Amino acid sequence: MEGQIPDIKKWIVLYPVYINSKKTIAEGRRICAAKACENPTCAEIGDCCSHLKLLYDVEIDKAYPRDFMQRGRVRVFLKREDGTLCNPAISSRKQLMLHVAELVPRHPGRTKKQEPSSTTSTGASKSSKGGKKKR
Repeated sequence: MEGQIPDIKKWIVLYPVYINSKKTIAEGRRICAAKACENPTCAEIGDCCSHLKLLYDVEIDKAYPRDFMQRGRVRVFLKREDGTLCNPAISSRKQLMLHVAELVPRHPGRTKKQEPSSTTSTGASKSSKGGKKKR
């Protein structure tokens, strides 16, 4: 199988900042803010590539050149050496970014994290209000 896959250095690079709606174009966002997602992680992007049936590699030790505090990137294999697409629905880097930005908000880890935080914040606000009334 490795004979069919080209060198990983030829795969496209996708930094999380490219699809982050919280960033400006000057800070590195590559798609419009309306279609981007909020604070994606490399793991979420990798899972979305897996869902799209694309080969990928998460490189945690790499940093975004404009902001070295942004850690991690994902390398994705879009086209084979003969020019055929791995996934016919995704023919370019921009289409990949749009598909991934659409899938990240529905990521299972993201939906599970939001549910408990909303219940704890509601419970905390009730107890703090109750504490103020007693004094």
